[in-house]
Amino acid sequence: MTITLIRHCEVDENYIGCYNGHIDISLSKNGHKQAEELAKQFLNEEFDSVYCSDLKRARETLNHFKKTPKPTFTDKLREKYWGKYEGKSFDKISENGIVYENFEQFIDALGGETKEEFIRRVKHFFLEYLPKTNTKNLLIVTHSGVIKTLDSILNNLTLEEAFFKKLPYGSVVKYEVINSKYRLIKSSI
Repeated sequence: MTITLIRHCEVDENYIGCYNGHIDISLSKNGHKQAEELAKQFLNEEFDSVYCSDLKRARETLNHFKKTPKPTFTDKLREKYWGKYEGKSFDKISENGIVYENFEQFIDALGGETKEEFIRRVKHFFLEYLPKTNTKNLLIVTHSGVIKTLDSILNNLTLEEAFFKKLPYGSVVKYEVINSKYRLIKSSI
C-alpha cells in the first residue's frame, strides 16, 4: 500500500498560526491557488481510494483534485480539538492566563481533546483501520497535527519533537506500507 498524505492548503489569514482544531474555516485565495498547483502534481497518479478530513479546509483542498475516486470524508482525520481555545493564536491564549512551561503542559492546559485521545485516534486510523482496506494507492487530505502525530508514532519521537518540525500548507508526505511497516518515500517535513 502507498499512502500519500497532504496537509490542506493555506487558510484565511486571520487563522494562520492559530490553534484551529475543529473550526470549519475556508482556504484563502492563495490556498486555492496552492491547491490548484498541488493537484497538477498528481494528474498522472491513479488513486484507488481517497480519505479526507470532513473539515472545509481539507475538502476545499481536495476539490482541486479532479481525477480521484469518490472520497470518504471522516472526522477521524480532523485536527486535534482545542476546546475554547479553537481559532486563537498563542499570544491570545497567553493573554487568557495560559502560561507555556513546556509542550506537554501547554497542550494539556488548552483542554479539548486530550493528547492521549488524539494519539489513539490517529494510531487507530493509520495502524488498524487502513491496513484492513486492502487499498494499493491511497490519497489522504488532512491536517498538520495528524501528519505530525503519525510521524511521532512511526519514528518514536516525542510529540514535541514531531510538532516542532515545519510542515507548510500543501505539504506532501508519502509512505509505502508493507506488512504493517511504514517506510517514508517522500516528505515535506
